Amino acid sequence: MKCPFCGKENTRVIDSRPADDGSSIRRRRQCDECSKRFTTYEKVEAIPLVVIKKDNNRESYDRSKIEAGVYRSCHKRPISVDQINSLVDEVENAVFNMEEKEIPSSTIGQIVMEKLRDLDPVAYVRFASVYREFKDVNTFMSEIKKILDK
Repeated sequence: MKCPFCGKENTRVIDSRPADDGSSIRRRRQCDECSKRFTTYEKVEAIPLVVIKKDNNRESYDRSKIEAGVYRSCHKRPISVDQINSLVDEVENAVFNMEEKEIPSSTIGQIVMEKLRDLDPVAYVRFASVYREFKDVNTFMSEIKKILDK
């Protein structure tokens, strides 16, 4: 770390602690050359995630879109807000753990459907019907049959 006063690279950390917001580390440093002290902040760099839509348009990842879809599919079901938030957290963790800069919306949709299938079959079918664009009753029936066979 270069000293902002003399420009030399011989500095050392004399104190480290979490910053006030808790999302970064505050470090007090001292230059070995000029003995001046200065403060640096260390923060985790978030990789911006881009979602590739079905029409190949790209847009920034937006957690609220996943939340909205899951809330709609769980409407009037015996599922708590905590369960929904937990599901969305799991989906988000799975997406970010892929460590990709771009991810197809279809991949996110598949992860959501897997999580919903385990949480509530009705919510799963509701989400799948919109996500997969079910065209008729037969498509609904085949999806329900898959659930019943398991």
